[in-house]
This record gives sequence, C-alpha cells and structure tokens, in this order.
Amino acid sequence: MVLLTAPATYADLVAARTQMALSLGWHIILACLGVGMPAITLIAEWRGHRTGDPAYRMLARRWARAMGVLFAVGAVSGTILSFEMGLLWPGLMGVYGQVIGLPFAMEGVAFFIEAIFLGIYLYAWDRLSPVKHLLTGIPIIVAGVASAFFVVSANAWMQQPTGFDVAHGRVVAVDPWAAMFNLSTPPQTTHMILAAFMVAGFGIAGVHAVGMLRGRHDRYHRLGFLLPFTVAAVVTPAQLVVGDWAARFVADNQPIKLAAMEGLFRTGRGVPLSVGGFAVNGELRGAIEIPYGLSLLAHGRTNAEVIGLDQVPPSDWPPVNIVHPAFDLMVGMGMALLLLSAWLGWTWWRRRDLPRTRWFLRAASLGGVAAVVALEAGWTVTEVGRQPWIVYGVMRTADAVNPAPGLVWGFVLVFAVYVVLTVATVYVLRRLSRDSPAPTAPQEHDVAGYPVA
Repeated sequence: MVLLTAPATYADLVAARTQMALSLGWHIILACLGVGMPAITLIAEWRGHRTGDPAYRMLARRWARAMGVLFAVGAVSGTILSFEMGLLWPGLMGVYGQVIGLPFAMEGVAFFIEAIFLGIYLYAWDRLSPVKHLLTGIPIIVAGVASAFFVVSANAWMQQPTGFDVAHGRVVAVDPWAAMFNLSTPPQTTHMILAAFMVAGFGIAGVHAVGMLRGRHDRYHRLGFLLPFTVAAVVTPAQLVVGDWAARFVADNQPIKLAAMEGLFRTGRGVPLSVGGFAVNGELRGAIEIPYGLSLLAHGRTNAEVIGLDQVPPSDWPPVNIVHPAFDLMVGMGMALLLLSAWLGWTWWRRRDLPRTRWFLRAASLGGVAAVVALEAGWTVTEVGRQPWIVYGVMRTADAVNPAPGLVWGFVLVFAVYVVLTVATVYVLRRLSRDSPAPTAPQEHDVAGYPVA
C-alpha cells in the first residue's frame, strides 16, 4: 500500500530535510523547557509559601521571567514549523492532512490555554493571593504536557500509520482518533515528556552549578541547583525504563530501524549488542560487542532472532552511520546522567549535602548540555531511522517533498532567522541572569567553600 505523488529532485529533498531538521532541532529544546520549567517553577513558589524562604520566592520569580521569554521565542519557532509542514511537505499534508489534523488542532487549543494562563501567572503575581496565583500555574503545566502529547502523537502516527484505508489510490474511512492513539503513541509520548523534564531540570541546575563554581555558594544558588536537579534525577531512572520499552516496540514494529540503530546487516540469532563502530561496505567495523546483548534486550531471550538490513533492498536502508552513532550517543548521555544523579543521591543520603568536590559541580554544569545532546540524538534516531519513509511503509520522503525549485534559498532564510533568534534569546536571558538575587541570611562555609549544613 504505497501512495505516490509528484517526484522531486535530490537537491529539493536535501534542502527540505535539512531545513526541517534545523527547525525541529532548534524548537524541540524550547518545547522541552516549556513542558518542564513550569512545574519546577511552581514547586519553587509552593516551597516559598510553605517555608517562608525568600530564596525560593526569588527563584520562582526569576524562572517565571525566563519562562515567559522562552515561551515567546518558542511560539515563533513553532509557527515556522507549522508553516514548513505545508510548504515543504505538500505530498504528506495533501494526502494525509485529514488523518493527522486532529492532534495538530488540539495542540493549537493547548497552546492558547498555556499562553492565556502564562500571561495571568506573569502579570498577576502581586494582584492575586498566593494560593490563587499558584493555582493559575497549574493549567500551564497541564497545557504544556498536553501540547507535547498531541504533537508527538502526530509524529508517532508517521511511525505507525493507522486510522485510514486506501481505495482506488485515495484515503478513505478516516478515523482521526485511531490515528492519534496509534500503537507508537504511548511509548513515544511518554519518552518525550520525560525527556522534557530532564532537559529542563538538568539545564536549570547547570546554570546554578556554574554560579556555584564561580564562588556563589549562597542559599539562592544552592536551592536553585538542588530543586531542578532533584526533579531531573527522579525522572532519569524512569526514562531509562521507558527507553527500553520504546526500543522493544521498535524491535517488534520497525525492525529495519532497529537494525540501523545497531548496525546489524545480517539477520541472526543470539545477536550481540554493538557499541560504537562505523558501517563500511555492508559491515559494522570497530564496534565493541556484548555477546547475546541485542537478542536479549530486543526480545528478552539470548537466542532470539533479530532482523537485519538484509531483509529489505538497500534502497530501503536508513543511513546507518547517522542512526547508529546517534543511538549510542543517546544511551551514553542517559547513562552518564543516571550516574550523576546517583552521585548526588548517595552523598545526600549519607550527609544531607552536596558532594564536597568541585568535580561534581563541573559535571553537573554540563548536565543540561548532556540532556540536550541526548534529546537531539534521540530525535535523530526517530526521524532518520524511519527513512526513506515519511509515513512508515506507506509514503516515501522523496514523494512528499515540494517539487518547486529554489527550496535551498528557503533554508538559507530560515537559517538566518534562527541565528537572529538564538542571539536575541541568549542576550535577553543573560540580561535577566545579571539581576542580583534577593539578599539572604549569611551562611557559614567550610574550607571548600560549601555552606555548612
């Protein structure tokens, strides 16, 4: 069941895919902050009201201001993405727009709800009672998570298309609800939402870790590090479990993608897990192999058969030297963040304090970068691993791209827009970070510069 549209040149395809990758890779970082940051901010505000600690209240106010900036910039990049879906991929939207239109429409509703309550939350801080103001933040959290769910469910449909039939070359019997709640939706949306909390938590904590490395060991920076880091550290083990669930789903439903993820060219039993290496002439070279690992992880048995790339023509192979390193990078960053979380958890359990070494803060300052790298690598696996299909097994990417000439100039224009957005966003956030935090009671410090508990 393959539907074809007008062909496009290879240059058109490369330009469109590169532009979409840039837009998605840029926007997804802001989207993650938009999902995770409101919850972290509300926890800080709630703790401030409950304990009376001015440091919590100052953190909540400053994070809320940054949240407003990031939401505004994310709205711009999200709008660009929505236009790109129609302009770059008319073959997809023209044929399947009626199938996947529902989650996009519902995401629009969630976006407006989030925008309305974010405005109330930011501008009514001193005009509402503490409890009422705190309650206005709850719809922001709900709408942010819902927005992520709806958008990712549309992408999940592209991995596991359902909710329609094809008769005489036309899409019929459309069921938008079945399309939105396809088999890939549960693992993929859960994986994405947890990733958002990891990016937000480790990212915010990393900023305060840098401040602590520069000698700012006041309560403001200490709490600014501990609160978001704890949220991310709690989510990380759950993310690894969900990641295993998602990988098993891929093994059962997208075996060629799994073969690309592992650089497996030949079908076999008792297949080892390959770490590292590059594909050369139909063979993965230089990899570290863990005996029986892939069979065990994919199907729960050491002698289980794992499908290789030899089961489909080479024209249907994803680019292994992109997908395989990206998968290894995602897993590696996830394991590193788990170890970093365990380091803090072990020390806190023993001493109720941070690890008394600057190496921990150095590692923590890179936690946000590691989370973003894992996020981008994961999306690379998801999207590039689906190639050459834009709708898995149904429509090829080359058949969906806009065949109009000159797409490369559109990419140049969009690239320039993102450069301006990046510079402006960094400038504004740096200006916000230079505001002096509210003074707190002086603390006694040990010889290493850490506050005495």
